[in-house]
Amino acid sequence: MAWPDAVTLTGPHARLEPLSPAHHEGLCTATRDGELWKLWYTAVPAPEGMASEIARRLALQAAGSMLPFTVFDATGTIVGMTTYMNIDAVHRRVEIGSTWTAAGAQRGPLNTQCKRLLLGHAFEALDCIAVEFRTHRLNTQSRRAIERLGAQLDGMLRAHQRSPNGTLRDTAVYSITAAEWPAVKAHLDWQLAKPRS
Repeated sequence: MAWPDAVTLTGPHARLEPLSPAHHEGLCTATRDGELWKLWYTAVPAPEGMASEIARRLALQAAGSMLPFTVFDATGTIVGMTTYMNIDAVHRRVEIGSTWTAAGAQRGPLNTQCKRLLLGHAFEALDCIAVEFRTHRLNTQSRRAIERLGAQLDGMLRAHQRSPNGTLRDTAVYSITAAEWPAVKAHLDWQLAKPRS
Protein backbone atom coordinates (compact mmCIF):
# COMPACT_ATOMS: atom_id res chain seq x y z
CA MET A 1 0.00 0.00 0.00
CA ALA A 2 1.34 3.42 -0.94
CA TRP A 3 2.46 5.80 1.79
CA PRO A 4 1.32 8.50 2.10
CA ASP A 5 -2.23 8.33 0.76
CA ALA A 6 -3.52 11.09 -1.52
CA VAL A 7 -5.35 13.71 0.51
CA THR A 8 -6.80 17.21 0.13
CA LEU A 9 -5.45 19.75 2.63
CA THR A 10 -7.35 22.99 3.22
CA GLY A 11 -6.66 26.23 5.08
CA PRO A 12 -7.98 29.81 4.94
CA HIS A 13 -5.42 30.94 2.33
CA ALA A 14 -4.87 27.80 0.24
CA ARG A 15 -6.16 24.38 -0.74
CA LEU A 16 -3.93 21.51 -1.87
CA GLU A 17 -5.64 18.92 -4.02
CA PRO A 18 -4.12 15.75 -5.45
CA LEU A 19 -2.68 16.60 -8.87
CA SER A 20 -4.94 15.64 -11.78
CA PRO A 21 -4.70 15.96 -15.58
CA ALA A 22 -7.93 18.00 -15.25
CA HIS A 23 -5.80 20.79 -13.72
CA HIS A 24 -3.76 21.22 -16.93
CA GLU A 25 -5.26 24.48 -18.22
CA GLY A 26 -5.24 26.16 -14.82
CA LEU A 27 -1.60 25.19 -14.30
CA CYS A 28 -0.66 26.55 -17.74
CA THR A 29 -2.31 29.87 -16.88
CA ALA A 30 -0.52 29.94 -13.52
CA THR A 31 2.94 29.32 -14.98
CA ARG A 32 2.43 32.12 -17.52
CA ASP A 33 2.02 34.54 -14.58
CA GLY A 34 5.65 35.60 -14.27
CA GLU A 35 6.95 33.28 -17.03
CA LEU A 36 8.44 31.18 -14.26
CA TRP A 37 10.06 28.63 -16.58
CA LYS A 38 12.56 31.32 -17.65
CA LEU A 39 14.26 31.38 -14.23
CA TRP A 40 17.50 29.49 -14.93
CA TYR A 41 17.92 28.16 -11.37
CA THR A 42 14.49 26.50 -11.18
CA ALA A 43 12.73 23.69 -13.02
CA VAL A 44 9.26 25.16 -13.55
CA PRO A 45 7.35 23.71 -16.51
CA ALA A 46 6.54 25.93 -19.48
CA PRO A 47 2.92 25.78 -20.71
CA GLU A 48 3.88 23.51 -23.63
CA GLY A 49 5.56 21.10 -21.20
CA MET A 50 2.83 21.06 -18.57
CA ALA A 51 1.09 17.87 -19.77
CA SER A 52 4.35 15.92 -19.65
CA GLU A 53 5.19 17.36 -16.21
CA ILE A 54 1.79 16.29 -14.87
CA ALA A 55 2.37 12.81 -16.35
CA ARG A 56 5.90 12.67 -14.84
CA ARG A 57 4.67 13.57 -11.38
CA LEU A 58 1.76 11.11 -11.54
CA ALA A 59 4.17 8.35 -12.66
CA LEU A 60 6.38 9.08 -9.65
CA GLN A 61 3.27 8.92 -7.46
CA ALA A 62 2.42 5.51 -8.93
CA ALA A 63 5.98 4.41 -8.14
CA GLY A 64 5.58 5.54 -4.52
CA SER A 65 8.26 8.25 -4.51
CA MET A 66 6.09 11.38 -4.83
CA LEU A 67 2.70 12.72 -3.76
CA PRO A 68 1.95 15.73 -6.02
CA PHE A 69 -0.53 18.49 -5.29
CA THR A 70 -2.13 21.32 -7.24
CA VAL A 71 -2.19 24.57 -5.26
CA PHE A 72 -5.39 26.66 -5.24
CA ASP A 73 -5.63 30.12 -3.68
CA ALA A 74 -8.44 31.32 -1.39
CA THR A 75 -10.63 32.14 -4.41
CA GLY A 76 -10.29 28.62 -5.83
CA THR A 77 -7.90 29.64 -8.63
CA ILE A 78 -5.02 27.31 -9.50
CA VAL A 79 -1.74 29.07 -8.69
CA GLY A 80 0.92 26.35 -8.69
CA MET A 81 2.17 22.91 -7.73
CA THR A 82 3.94 21.33 -4.76
CA THR A 83 4.80 17.80 -3.66
CA TYR A 84 5.92 15.41 -1.03
CA MET A 85 8.91 13.85 -2.77
CA ASN A 86 11.86 11.55 -2.05
CA ILE A 87 9.38 9.66 0.12
CA ASP A 88 11.02 7.26 2.57
CA ALA A 89 8.22 5.14 4.03
CA VAL A 90 10.61 3.02 6.10
CA HIS A 91 12.12 5.95 7.99
CA ARG A 92 9.04 8.18 7.76
CA ARG A 93 10.75 11.08 5.98
CA VAL A 94 9.53 13.27 3.12
CA GLU A 95 10.87 16.25 1.25
CA ILE A 96 8.59 19.16 0.39
CA GLY A 97 9.68 20.31 -3.04
CA SER A 98 9.10 20.67 -6.77
CA THR A 99 7.13 23.72 -5.70
CA TRP A 100 6.31 26.74 -7.84
CA THR A 101 3.79 29.53 -7.41
CA ALA A 102 2.41 32.04 -9.91
CA ALA A 103 4.03 35.46 -9.51
CA GLY A 104 0.74 37.08 -8.51
CA ALA A 105 0.33 34.68 -5.58
CA GLN A 106 3.83 35.15 -4.16
CA ARG A 107 4.79 37.28 -1.15
CA GLY A 108 1.51 36.75 0.64
CA PRO A 109 0.13 34.19 3.09
CA LEU A 110 -0.39 31.45 0.46
CA ASN A 111 3.08 29.86 0.61
CA THR A 112 3.13 29.95 4.41
CA GLN A 113 -0.32 28.32 4.45
CA CYS A 114 0.80 25.60 2.02
CA LYS A 115 3.86 24.78 4.10
CA ARG A 116 1.78 24.82 7.31
CA LEU A 117 -0.66 22.34 5.77
CA LEU A 118 2.08 20.05 4.41
CA LEU A 119 4.18 20.13 7.57
CA GLY A 120 1.17 19.60 9.82
CA HIS A 121 0.07 16.59 7.79
CA ALA A 122 3.60 15.18 7.69
CA PHE A 123 4.23 15.41 11.43
CA GLU A 124 0.72 14.94 12.83
CA ALA A 125 -0.91 12.47 10.41
CA LEU A 126 2.06 10.69 8.82
CA ASP A 127 4.23 10.65 11.97
CA CYS A 128 7.33 11.80 10.08
CA ILE A 129 10.63 12.05 11.94
CA ALA A 130 11.85 14.87 9.66
CA VAL A 131 10.82 16.90 6.63
CA GLU A 132 13.43 18.14 4.16
CA PHE A 133 13.60 21.09 1.80
CA ARG A 134 16.14 21.42 -1.01
CA THR A 135 16.88 24.31 -3.33
CA HIS A 136 19.59 25.72 -5.56
CA ARG A 137 22.32 27.43 -3.53
CA LEU A 138 21.81 30.59 -5.61
CA ASN A 139 18.01 30.67 -5.29
CA THR A 140 18.11 33.23 -2.51
CA GLN A 141 14.35 33.87 -2.60
CA SER A 142 13.64 30.18 -2.00
CA ARG A 143 16.32 29.89 0.67
CA ARG A 144 14.95 32.90 2.58
CA ALA A 145 11.42 31.44 2.40
CA ILE A 146 12.63 28.07 3.73
CA GLU A 147 14.53 29.75 6.55
CA ARG A 148 11.48 31.86 7.47
CA LEU A 149 9.60 28.60 8.03
CA GLY A 150 12.06 27.69 10.77
CA ALA A 151 14.00 25.03 8.84
CA GLN A 152 17.67 24.56 9.67
CA LEU A 153 20.43 24.31 7.05
CA ASP A 154 21.81 20.75 7.14
CA GLY A 155 24.48 21.42 4.55
CA MET A 156 25.37 21.90 0.92
CA LEU A 157 25.53 19.14 -1.69
CA ARG A 158 28.18 20.57 -3.99
CA ALA A 159 27.98 19.84 -7.74
CA HIS A 160 24.88 17.82 -6.86
CA GLN A 161 22.95 17.93 -10.13
CA ARG A 162 23.32 19.12 -13.70
CA SER A 163 20.83 21.89 -14.53
CA PRO A 164 18.97 22.01 -17.88
CA ASN A 165 21.34 24.77 -19.05
CA GLY A 166 24.38 22.56 -18.35
CA THR A 167 25.57 24.27 -15.16
CA LEU A 168 26.18 22.29 -12.00
CA ARG A 169 23.79 22.88 -9.12
CA ASP A 170 24.96 23.14 -5.54
CA THR A 171 21.93 22.05 -3.49
CA ALA A 172 21.18 23.62 -0.11
CA VAL A 173 19.54 21.01 2.15
CA TYR A 174 17.32 22.11 5.04
CA SER A 175 15.14 20.18 7.47
CA ILE A 176 12.66 20.42 10.30
CA THR A 177 12.62 17.53 12.77
CA ALA A 178 9.65 16.17 14.69
CA ALA A 179 11.10 17.57 17.93
CA GLU A 180 11.23 21.05 16.36
CA TRP A 181 7.70 20.90 14.95
CA PRO A 182 5.78 22.32 17.98
CA ALA A 183 7.86 25.53 17.94
CA VAL A 184 7.76 25.78 14.14
CA LYS A 185 4.00 25.19 14.20
CA ALA A 186 3.49 28.00 16.73
CA HIS A 187 5.64 30.30 14.60
CA LEU A 188 3.73 29.51 11.38
CA ASP A 189 0.36 29.89 13.10
CA TRP A 190 1.48 33.29 14.43
CA GLN A 191 2.63 34.36 10.95
CA LEU A 192 -0.73 33.35 9.46
CA ALA A 193 -2.75 35.05 12.21
CA LYS A 194 -0.91 38.38 12.33
CA PRO A 195 -2.56 41.33 10.60
CA ARG A 196 -1.28 42.10 7.09
CA SER A 197 -0.87 45.64 5.82
